[in-house]
Amino acid sequence: MAPEEVAPDPAVADDPAFALLLRSLGEPGSVDLVPTPALLCDVDLLVANIAAMQHTADGSGIRLRPHAKSHKSAWVAGLQLDHGAAGICCAKLAEAEVLVAALDRDRPVSVLLTSPPVGPGPMARLSALAGRCDLAVAVDHVDGVVELAAATTGGVPVTVLCDVDVGLGRTGVTGPEAALAVAAATESAPFLTFGGVQGYAGHAQHVSGRDARRRDVVAATERLAEVVTALEAAGHGVGSRTGGGTGTALLDIEAGLLDELQAGSYVFMDREYADALGSDPEASFAQSLTLVTTVVSANQHGYVTVDAGLKAMATDAGPAGVPGRPGASFAFFGDEQGLVTTTAAFRPARGDRLRLVPPHCDPTVDRYDRLWLTRGDTVVGVTPVTARGRSY
Repeated sequence: MAPEEVAPDPAVADDPAFALLLRSLGEPGSVDLVPTPALLCDVDLLVANIAAMQHTADGSGIRLRPHAKSHKSAWVAGLQLDHGAAGICCAKLAEAEVLVAALDRDRPVSVLLTSPPVGPGPMARLSALAGRCDLAVAVDHVDGVVELAAATTGGVPVTVLCDVDVGLGRTGVTGPEAALAVAAATESAPFLTFGGVQGYAGHAQHVSGRDARRRDVVAATERLAEVVTALEAAGHGVGSRTGGGTGTALLDIEAGLLDELQAGSYVFMDREYADALGSDPEASFAQSLTLVTTVVSANQHGYVTVDAGLKAMATDAGPAGVPGRPGASFAFFGDEQGLVTTTAAFRPARGDRLRLVPPHCDPTVDRYDRLWLTRGDTVVGVTPVTARGRSY
């Protein structure tokens, strides 16, 4: 992938902070010109991750619909579609709106909104979005179907999936009776089509130990299967059974119920997944995303201060990792700074640049305007985080 093939971020062109870097784009050593803290994405590792997950899905006869909430990037989504993805998942409506607008494809992109929408305002936006893509929406209550039906009077069809709680307890119907009501309400609406079910076992993704994760996946699969059985017995077609994630992808395939995977974090990976997955097969994806930070003070004994603090990364999963530096660790040291411990073999100086592994990639990416695309020590391109901040 040549730099000229990378969708540019127009916001950097007129920003003096990036002038020197942009003049050196494609030159060895240009990675040291990126203003820090910043997110670096190794292009070759990213593409390898995308290809590997697609190969796994294709080899299992299952569709891959990657979740865009991890990367929020139209450029990355385009790569996934080019590799054979059936479409994309979006967590929020605004995320879908901006990604659909930015994806320039020969035919409408297939989009699944995985978070149940509520209220006439969002439903009207959904109806408008349906005119620009092939849209499916997860719904977990009859009222959601009624609201969506009221907004789709213009004749643009929307597919409804019944969101099923398979153990996470966040959203989803809690049993077959409610699912049957959602399906019946959908099929009675003129411009809605009942498309199947969604069952996302988010609670299983970061469980340590493959046997423990398998138990959670089996339990989630049983809950989803109960709903599928009831729907089919009542004459409702269940054309799609979508769910799963990076931490359980192979176990979801093994369980045999899902026909579509929603994995997202595999494109980047993070410290939280590394800790949970260890050497399990699901951990085979490369760490393509790193956070580069600069040592701003090295006056103390036993640690240095870097310019990546609480504002530089998500904190829900704990501290960042310090790859390739045995015995070194990161700790938050304020809003703007972090602390990196030193060892006898690792004593960075003021001005040195360090690479960190983000603790949780999804919300960390949402803190940045752009991804700097790299090969080794060379920046080969820059692309916007298209849906940054689109949480509504």
